[in-house]
Amino acid sequence: MVRFVNCALAIAHVLTASTLVRADWPEFRGPYGNGYVAAEGSTERIGLPTHWSETENVKWKIPIPHRGWSTPVAMEGRVWLTTADVDGHDYYVICVDAQTGQVLHNKKLFHCDSPEPLGNAVNCYSSPTPAIEAGRVYIHFGSYGTACLDSRSGDVLWQRDDLRCRHYRGPSSSVVLFENLVLLTFDGADQQYVTALDKATGKSVWKTTRDVAWNDQDVTGKTPEAAQRARDGDMRKAHSTPLVVKLPDGKPLMLSVGAKAAFGYDPYTGREQWRVEFDDFSVAPRPIYNDGIAYMVTGNIHTQLWAIRANAKGNLTETDNVLWRLKRGVAHTSSPILVDGLIYMANDDGVISCVDAATNNTVWQKRVGGSFAASPIYADGRLYFFDRDGQSTIVKPGRKFEAVATNTLDDGMMASPIVDGRALILRTKTHLYRIEQDATATQ
Repeated sequence: MVRFVNCALAIAHVLTASTLVRADWPEFRGPYGNGYVAAEGSTERIGLPTHWSETENVKWKIPIPHRGWSTPVAMEGRVWLTTADVDGHDYYVICVDAQTGQVLHNKKLFHCDSPEPLGNAVNCYSSPTPAIEAGRVYIHFGSYGTACLDSRSGDVLWQRDDLRCRHYRGPSSSVVLFENLVLLTFDGADQQYVTALDKATGKSVWKTTRDVAWNDQDVTGKTPEAAQRARDGDMRKAHSTPLVVKLPDGKPLMLSVGAKAAFGYDPYTGREQWRVEFDDFSVAPRPIYNDGIAYMVTGNIHTQLWAIRANAKGNLTETDNVLWRLKRGVAHTSSPILVDGLIYMANDDGVISCVDAATNNTVWQKRVGGSFAASPIYADGRLYFFDRDGQSTIVKPGRKFEAVATNTLDDGMMASPIVDGRALILRTKTHLYRIEQDATATQ
């Protein structure tokens, strides 16, 4: 069901790619979808702080009610984030003034009488990151609801609550905007598909069902209980967010990882362009891309990182279009980042790895802290990593590990950091911070 609220206003806000105003932090992993604060090759200095604590460089700190692991988004001097009650009955969006921390909107968008239990403490009911553009913010809770709001008034322009799947461990994949489309991913235990909605109306434009061979269908020798667990469990699930890239010939491609396979789709139509198949599931990291090569993590059990020629066609699994497969040290949860030909990953065991993107040789590894879920960012020639225990590690990229600083807050981060002007906006498990150094201070 699609519900329309002030549709004329929504249509008036529609933007094409040529007129799209980039936000300070418009979506998961920032304005370029890869963790970069400024464009690749830019010499712009942002001026982010390198030192902070509960008493140093904290411009404001506010508690966030309920529970949410979603990364905030920021534009027009406002920060938006989502949260949901611990039991998954009520789903909220919160808008905060970026300079003062004042809560401008706290709106309940959806209710569910019987949410599916999460089954673990890793995920929650509010993990998907919103997306924002001039005038509108798109809020997503997976099958529990999707809504488009006016980013000034907070009014709901349209909302959907009929896009179904059994998330089983809770919704995870974040919103992606592409021209006039809202791209969503539903990799559940029962259904697995990607879909596009019209930004102006919320109506469905296309839907593509994942088409792979599920090895949980063979339940020979299993007890009925074990067979049911195999069918209803994690084997068909994934948590990754797609990335739309521009190929060398100028055509767009949507990189999307599901259970058992990763895909390249035409984002205009949802038509599959290629796939690679593997024996894994529950992948979380977002793909990265550079110079015609897609780098995609395969899953959570036999976790690998594959380098794939993104302009190929067909089933690429056993072809030379798969340039290499890295089988050790790959992060399960946190997304990788690529800087000057080197890929950096922070894994679930507290180890940061540096890998040569051309050869897949490991350059260095360093244990720096606790487990990582948040994805790193790159700014001012520095990489920022945040773990689940409250420690941050700032590293200078290069072929030798060089720590710039470490900092600690009272609680850890599941959400990734974002940037607003010269400030870091950090969402811990309980609070939202603006970390900013005085403009007259020196680093």
